[in-house]
Amino acid sequence: MQPVQPDTDLVMFIHGHVATNDSTPLPQNVSLEVVCNQKVRKQAYASTDGDFNLQFGTPTASFVDASDDSSSSRGIPSNPSLAGISPRELSQCELRASAAGFLTNNLSLIGITPSSTRTVDLGSVVIERLNKPKGGTVSAAPYLTSPPARKAYEKGLAAEKNGKLDEARKHFEEAVNLNPRYASAWFRLGTVLEKQNQTDSAHSAYTKATLIDTRFLPPYLSLASMAYSAHDWTAVLQYTTHVFAVDPLDYGGNTFVVDLDDYNPADAYFYNAVANYNLNRFEEAEKSGMHAERLNLPDHELQLHLLLAQVFTRRQHYSQAIAELQTYLQLVPRATNADQIRAQIAKLEQLSRSTPASQQNIQN
Repeated sequence: MQPVQPDTDLVMFIHGHVATNDSTPLPQNVSLEVVCNQKVRKQAYASTDGDFNLQFGTPTASFVDASDDSSSSRGIPSNPSLAGISPRELSQCELRASAAGFLTNNLSLIGITPSSTRTVDLGSVVIERLNKPKGGTVSAAPYLTSPPARKAYEKGLAAEKNGKLDEARKHFEEAVNLNPRYASAWFRLGTVLEKQNQTDSAHSAYTKATLIDTRFLPPYLSLASMAYSAHDWTAVLQYTTHVFAVDPLDYGGNTFVVDLDDYNPADAYFYNAVANYNLNRFEEAEKSGMHAERLNLPDHELQLHLLLAQVFTRRQHYSQAIAELQTYLQLVPRATNADQIRAQIAKLEQLSRSTPASQQNIQN
């Protein structure tokens, strides 16, 4: 039997500061996660200045803590002497810092020693901006056209940026008339038409862009979004699968997709996860949902936590389902459905206690 580690060795807080490698301002929603055995143990977001602080609950907790309030009623003890995580347990973990447009920084937590206040100061955690290597764009479509078509396209961009949708539509239509194979102009025309609630025309414009250049990804994401809104799950899988085939969206190497600069590619994983869930493909839904969770997903973050809770419940991963719901409540403690979520957590806790671990198929 291993000796019990004294409470004074436990880590209660891990804090530090996130900085960029080029000293430029941090993007929004820089995520910090403590990942143990491929499962997120704790998550927080850096402040606008880059500071972050991760507070741990009981060392036996196997899920993301629902609240940093040590007096809360969600399983974190009110006695601070019982709170924390052992350095031995943390040695199996790493700190993951991630942000859209930056390489993910994974920092091993082996060998860290807490101070007398049970705090570990990691200092600066640097995230490296993804560079756009020469010739590294997926598509140069916006630039491969005649000067008149390019000029019309740029006028359309300026008008759209200023909210002048009718004028923007006129310029984009001029661009595609001058060059019918101008994929980027067809895509921007589609975005304007969609903003004007002309769904069928927008869908047609996006489709024309995909037929011209299959490696130009933004129209595929837009079509996936439209299919998602229409609950056409088969179409969602079709479009998102194409995006994954052209660019897996892992962003683990020195790649940068210029076509997606103005878009969040994590949306593709979210749409794919929802489609798989509704088609009863729960394992695939979990994989895509977890990919989306590792990326920044500001537009669908709350929906993603609820979706993953349903996926984990269907797969009998009850502790992970509880973790997703607790994270949801942490993000929106006064949500209109908060009481319903708490009741759902209570049911899942009962299921977790009554179901043998061997039948819960819990992933390590």
